[in-house]
Amino acid sequence: MPDGFINEQCRLQRQPGPHWLYCPAQLYRVHLLALLTPAHSFNLLVELLKENRSWRRFAHLAHRARVPDAKMLHQFRQRVGVAGLRRINEQLLAGLLEACTADRQTVAIIDSTDLPAATNAYKKR
Repeated sequence: MPDGFINEQCRLQRQPGPHWLYCPAQLYRVHLLALLTPAHSFNLLVELLKENRSWRRFAHLAHRARVPDAKMLHQFRQRVGVAGLRRINEQLLAGLLEACTADRQTVAIIDSTDLPAATNAYKKR
């Protein structure tokens, strides 16, 4: 995982208010956990992070009690934007493609950054 590249691409400008407790690479890794684990919401992921040491190790989170909350994750996504997440995905994809052998015909990776989130608006009543 190119943490230096992620931190460089997602440089968060200082704004008035509380300072960021986590670097962009840590927040991006927590977002990856939302895709790689059975946690179906960020609220659930935050709760499960406190219990699962291997997930915290993957996200480089040192303390059990101090994990990012859902609001921090939302603010990170908002500041980085779709274009920033696409740049990170392209960098990760380049590393995957380098590892592929030349005789491979195709590679398919789903990019769901533009799909709408599942909300109550889409549920049956």
